[in-house]
Amino acid sequence: MASNQLIISELFYSIQGESSFAGLPCVFIRLAGCNLRCSYCDARYTYEEEGKPYPVSDLLTFADQYPSAQVEITGGEPLLQDNIYPLMDGLLSKGRCVLLETNGSIDLSRVPEEIIKIIDIKCPDSGMADHFDHKNLDLLTANDEIKFVLSSKRDYDWAREMLLKTIPDMLVKKGRILFSPVQSALAPQLLAQWILDDQLQVRLQLQLHKIIWPDKQRGV
Repeated sequence: MASNQLIISELFYSIQGESSFAGLPCVFIRLAGCNLRCSYCDARYTYEEEGKPYPVSDLLTFADQYPSAQVEITGGEPLLQDNIYPLMDGLLSKGRCVLLETNGSIDLSRVPEEIIKIIDIKCPDSGMADHFDHKNLDLLTANDEIKFVLSSKRDYDWAREMLLKTIPDMLVKKGRILFSPVQSALAPQLLAQWILDDQLQVRLQLQLHKIIWPDKQRGV
């Protein structure tokens, strides 16, 4: 791969479906490739299909078409590709609000502080819970977010334990902790009740794009 290229799974402009930015217009840059294999993954095509190489300059040009929108870099796992850092720097130099969704298994120390990091900490039912690098928690700022995708009460109890013992309190107080149910495994009403019963200061997250476009798997 050329030194100025990234392997991309898809590029699109849509409504942000997750995080505390849900509902806002967003440019999505989805990189190909992932180092994890979560049981519930809804983007397997990012590692099962071959991506397309794009120069970083072309990705910046794509984002320039929607200058008022936030930009999310996602995957797969975007930090697997080293040229992600010039892309982040280029977007920040243009004054863009940039979100980075990552599984937290890769060192975050090279990610610019201005990037809003959304760490998807894998719970036991994902089969990937042992891959999280706990040192990344020390690299978070008050603007970052942590997401737990939950399939069961076991996942919920595990995430609750992490929330109470490990997660930085500054993120809890700012409402930056997201509990998201796997659509096919855990009813949101049940998760909502658990959160209320335990009086957890977390944000219940439903995937808004799947509610708006239930029949579309890509480009939303």
